[in-house]
Amino acid sequence: MDESPSAQTHSRIYTTLRTDVSQNQGKFRIHFNFPGRAVPDHDDHGYGPLVTVVESFMDPGTLIRMHQHKNEEIISWVPEGVMRHDDRQGNQLVTDADHLMVMNAGRGFWHSEETLADDPPLRMLQIFVRPHSLDLEPGIQHEPIPDPVAGEWRHLFGPEGTDAPLYVRNDIDFYDCRLAAGATTTLPSRPGRHTYLYVFDGAVEVGDESVGYTESALVTGDDDVAVTATEDATIVAFSINPDATVTRQGTIGR
Repeated sequence: MDESPSAQTHSRIYTTLRTDVSQNQGKFRIHFNFPGRAVPDHDDHGYGPLVTVVESFMDPGTLIRMHQHKNEEIISWVPEGVMRHDDRQGNQLVTDADHLMVMNAGRGFWHSEETLADDPPLRMLQIFVRPHSLDLEPGIQHEPIPDPVAGEWRHLFGPEGTDAPLYVRNDIDFYDCRLAAGATTTLPSRPGRHTYLYVFDGAVEVGDESVGYTESALVTGDDDVAVTATEDATIVAFSINPDATVTRQGTIGR
């Protein structure tokens, strides 16, 4: 019997502790979460289009100078605080709890990031998605997002043509959810899709598995899987086509 994740019909849950892959640049610190590492003997640190979910910290008064990305889709999700963006296309954008930013880097996109001295400390997720093709047209999306509703999944990006407010150029959808302690929801799922969940704050149980602060779970198979908060929690989930065509030449998200 083929026991690879793509061959599973009933759901299977793989959990991962907080990552030990990090970089410390003083006022800017990052932790890399690699969804493919959840699965034993998986030959890719990413998982289909989702290559890495980066927990990023910026102290007040931090500037990440202008630099280029190529051949990756970079999503900035900022549940609290502000991240200030500048780019060579003349955009000056502020991403916060009311906005989401998607940088479709394509054949090349230059940008900088900054927090001002009177901004609060910033903790956010920067999500790297592999596009389906190389050297696509570069661009930036920066849109308001709906207010969160406690206990409900908020659909924030997906492939082009979905009802999400922003898009990426591959077969993956992104959701977030706020769960009060004791509340239960069902993990986003779709036939043929697998789901990667990351706990940004708090702690949950995914099926019968405990997943704590900054830990994650990869769920394969088609069954509905319950997620119950064991304390107040903020969680994100990615619904992934594991067989999607991907490229692997991103500046960071290879």
